[in-house]
Amino acid sequence: MGTAAMLRAAGVGIGDEVIVPAFGNVEVAEAVIQAGAMPVFADIDPATYCLDATEVNAAVGPRTVAVVAVHRFGRPADITRLRDVGQRHGLLVLEQGESVAPYSEIEERRAHAAYLDGRLRGVRTPVRGIGHTYQQYVVRVPGNGRPDRDAFARAVRARGVECRVPVKTPVHRMPVFRRDVCLPETERAADETLALPVDASLSKREMQRMVSACNALGGLLQPAF
Repeated sequence: MGTAAMLRAAGVGIGDEVIVPAFGNVEVAEAVIQAGAMPVFADIDPATYCLDATEVNAAVGPRTVAVVAVHRFGRPADITRLRDVGQRHGLLVLEQGESVAPYSEIEERRAHAAYLDGRLRGVRTPVRGIGHTYQQYVVRVPGNGRPDRDAFARAVRARGVECRVPVKTPVHRMPVFRRDVCLPETERAADETLALPVDASLSKREMQRMVSACNALGGLLQPAF
């Protein structure tokens, strides 16, 4: 059952508000609209890229009836804290998961992530967490007044390493869903994050090439003070 169908089945509809993340796919906000409700955006935890329970609590209003938590990049949202917020305010808390890979593939991705964690310089590696499956290995390229992340991505690609910007435009910046809302962690993540490959099929040589390519640019990425 899709998110819109789950919301409708729970009685969510016209006049209701549903709290969702702006960092990620537009489909979640669209599902809320399809159910007849209005999406309200809350900020993310910068370590997990998932909804921050404290921010969700602050975003609750008189019309709020539900929260949709999205697990992001293989890192699960803090469902325990989000459910606590839900119980406090009488809200439905739904989870949107990601596709599940075979255990052997997840373990290989975790091994590749550990390799990168110990060798990358000049970027901020992902914060480790219980249950992280590394669907994407997302690093931070700190900005200092220039589009460092984008320049870094171009330079790494020129060295033969595939990478991509995981979230180019947060949903609250999109014209259809534009909101006058302060989401500093969402904005910062959209500007700084870059996904590097950790596919199970990567060879040791490909991993070494990635580290060499990234570390060669590390001196350009020191944040301004």
